Amino acid sequence: MEPLKGKAVHYTEVEAQVVGEPAKNAKIRWLVDREHDNAPVYALRMIELEAGGYSPLHQHNWEHENFVVEGQGQLLIEDTWHDLYPGVVCFVPPNVLHQFKNTGDAPLKFLCGIPAGL
Repeated sequence: MEPLKGKAVHYTEVEAQVVGEPAKNAKIRWLVDREHDNAPVYALRMIELEAGGYSPLHQHNWEHENFVVEGQGQLLIEDTWHDLYPGVVCFVPPNVLHQFKNTGDAPLKFLCGIPAGL
């Protein structure tokens, strides 16, 4: 693995990749990750859900740490919906059923931290 070099770019300089079904109107930007930045421990992503967009209802064996940057939405954790708006911090534990959805007219954008290499 190459030595760590660091990075400082505007998030819009990182390509937004379309997320296909079962997500809807969703994009992801891998802001910092192992593949592009040699980040050894964490990956940081920007998730963008357009109006009417959502992530799949899913679970996996890693946690999420999230910070809502802009927009309005909801996060389902197990059987409880939580309102999302700028400044809200979320923690989704491993192996917990969850889903993000945009409930507004503008894009919902949130940072999502996960373990590197997933």
